[in-house]
Amino acid sequence: MEKKNLDWANIGFGYRKTDKRYVANFKDGKWDNGALIDDDMITMSECACVLQYAQTCFEGLKAYTTEDGKIVCFRPDLNAQRMSDTCKRLEMPQLSVEQFVEGVKAVVKANEAYVPPFGSGATLYIRPYMFGINPVIGVKPASEYQFRIFSTPVGPYFKGDAKPITIKVSDFDRAAPHGTGHVKAGLNYAMSLHAIVTAHAEGYDENLYLDPATRTKVEETGGANFIFITKDNKVVTPKSDSILPSITRRSLMTVAKDYLGLEVEQREVYLDELKDFAECCLCGTAAVVTPVGKIVDHGKDICFPSGMEKMGPITKKLYDTLTGIQMCKIEAPEGWICEIK
Repeated sequence: MEKKNLDWANIGFGYRKTDKRYVANFKDGKWDNGALIDDDMITMSECACVLQYAQTCFEGLKAYTTEDGKIVCFRPDLNAQRMSDTCKRLEMPQLSVEQFVEGVKAVVKANEAYVPPFGSGATLYIRPYMFGINPVIGVKPASEYQFRIFSTPVGPYFKGDAKPITIKVSDFDRAAPHGTGHVKAGLNYAMSLHAIVTAHAEGYDENLYLDPATRTKVEETGGANFIFITKDNKVVTPKSDSILPSITRRSLMTVAKDYLGLEVEQREVYLDELKDFAECCLCGTAAVVTPVGKIVDHGKDICFPSGMEKMGPITKKLYDTLTGIQMCKIEAPEGWICEIK
């Protein structure tokens, strides 16, 4: 299929309507088979549960064009499982991994013309989401739900061509102890909007959230996990019950250990030890691997030796290996690549 005539190198990270989306409905205790539709508009009651009580969750993944022209997705089964885990926590019906993955594949295939060409730096972002759609006025879960998947071509999440970003230690909490920080609930992101608007207004790219219980340990940003590199090249990622289990982060831990031969460790990371790390980066579906050059803690600069001009050497190896696997230039572990045929 011929690609759309878009300025792929400059499309930015925003929504652009594509041709088809997938919709499945849950009613009378079961999901229907789902189907592709043209209409991007949703009609619902003014009293729909999602509007009154924010009963909604979502996922994010990408489709890529490889050098030999194939279109692939990266580990969509893990997104399906994570959405299932989120649904359990939010009292929403679980969708099977098979239906989720088949829906993703159908949407990508139907919007093949919008998958950016190899080497453009752009990707097709895929957004599966679910919400309670029937009217609910008393506080309780919905009884009817809609699951949808749309796609949109996007450029890099952070501007600057992989230049290190600057983030601040936030005064706000992203999650609560024993709360919903470990699942991909829409309400978690609503809670972070004021914090990210504040950070941007102050000239920062992102927030570093601390653990809500003690405010002494590093958790994550509003939309990405942290990875730190020690001065002896150990790869460290924070451990917490209120961090979203990033698929990209889990994949990078495998890359570090099995492809690069590095020691990896998931543990509690304290704010006062950040000055001792050699490199820092963010990781996630949108952020991919984004280097962090400086963290500002209430006027105190924590500058990483890797600097503000380019990725540190280990971060670069992690980025190159992960994207090489995603683009099928490097052989992937079994089950990581899902080809769209």
